Amino acid sequence: MVKGVLVRFDETRGYGFASPETGGDDVFIHVNDLSSDKRLLVAGATLEFEVGDGDRGLKASAVRILQSPAARQAGPGPGADDGLCDVLPTGEYRQEITEVLLGADPAITGAQIIRIRDELVRLALAHGWLED
Repeated sequence: MVKGVLVRFDETRGYGFASPETGGDDVFIHVNDLSSDKRLLVAGATLEFEVGDGDRGLKASAVRILQSPAARQAGPGPGADDGLCDVLPTGEYRQEITEVLLGADPAITGAQIIRIRDELVRLALAHGWLED
C-alpha cells in the first residue's frame, strides 16, 4: 500500500489525482475504487491505496481515506479559534451571496444572481460547508 495526498478531485466526474508521499507521478483516483464515504474525498485528504498501471498511466485501487479535511468540520463549537469557518444554514448562505453580489455589481440581474448563487451553493454543499 502507498500513502499519498489527494491533490485534486472532480466530484461531478468522479475522479482526481493523488500525489504519493514517496514522490513520482500523480496517481489517477476513481470514486469506484474508494472503500469509504466518497463525500470525504476532497483535496488535501490523506489516502492509502495500491498502485497499478491503468490505460493512461498510474491508477489507484483499494483506495482508503486515512484523514479528510472534511472530517475536521465537526470540531469545537462556535467562537473557538481553530482556523475553521462556521457551517451556515443554506438559506443564510444564499442571502449572504445575494448581498455580496449586489454590493459588487449593482447592475447584476436577478437571473445572473440565481445562476451564480446556485453554483456556489452546490459547491458549498459538496464540501460540507453548509447544513441542510
